[in-house]
Amino acid sequence: MSALLLRPYRPEDEAASIDLWHRTWQQAYPQIDFAARLEWWRERWRKDLVPKASIVVAEQDGALTGFVTIDGDGYLDQLVVDPAHWGTDAARLLVDEAKRLSPTGVTLLVNKDNTRAIRFYERSGFVHAGDEVNPTSGRPVLKMAWPV
Repeated sequence: MSALLLRPYRPEDEAASIDLWHRTWQQAYPQIDFAARLEWWRERWRKDLVPKASIVVAEQDGALTGFVTIDGDGYLDQLVVDPAHWGTDAARLLVDEAKRLSPTGVTLLVNKDNTRAIRFYERSGFVHAGDEVNPTSGRPVLKMAWPV
């Protein structure tokens, strides 16, 4: 197995990125039908994320294993890592890259019931910065921020 490579997103990564988003969220929330959300996500990816955010992908052995999006305001909208790579350095390396791209600060929203992700962000130096509600899903989310 070769080392994990971080590189800028390319248009030809779209299908693999969307598939990875689908598989990862389905694993995290098996009770939600993410297949039904694929068209919505594809449109959001194309209109809201690709044109407005820096996207860095993680690749290993030629396969996309994760990505992170960070916009010009330091908002980290998506950190997605293939479930097969959970517990590896992939997420940490992607968050470190987001911090490098936004050295004055990074904020994010994480579902309050995603304790695994919250613990990861806490270990990555993020602090709790308030409670909000996701405007799309209506789910309670925790705002987190770095640096302290």
